[in-house]
Amino acid sequence: MIKNYIDASNFEDTGFSYTLSLISGKYKMIILYCLMEFEIVRYNELKRYIRTISHKTLSNALKELEKDKLILRNEYPQIPPKVEYSLTDKGRSLMQILDQLCIWGEQNKK
Repeated sequence: MIKNYIDASNFEDTGFSYTLSLISGKYKMIILYCLMEFEIVRYNELKRYIRTISHKTLSNALKELEKDKLILRNEYPQIPPKVEYSLTDKGRSLMQILDQLCIWGEQNKK
């Protein structure tokens, strides 16, 4: 399965490595999963859903996910500022993988 794609000397060039680089970190998959569940989410809503995340960590993760084109940031010019986040098509294409991780976890947790 995976071993067909991995050459130990070129691991960084594999699709597996690329995927991990996009979703690595403690909170990125959680953020993506929240956006899958709730579709459009504001910053403070994400902060409430992920209680243990600091503002700086959330902000950095959102910037990285946006830079990698997994999420879309919509800013509305109003006072107070309103910013909403949603999945891009590329981000939605990861949801089947996240669903499989959830299924595996439910089947294997004690």
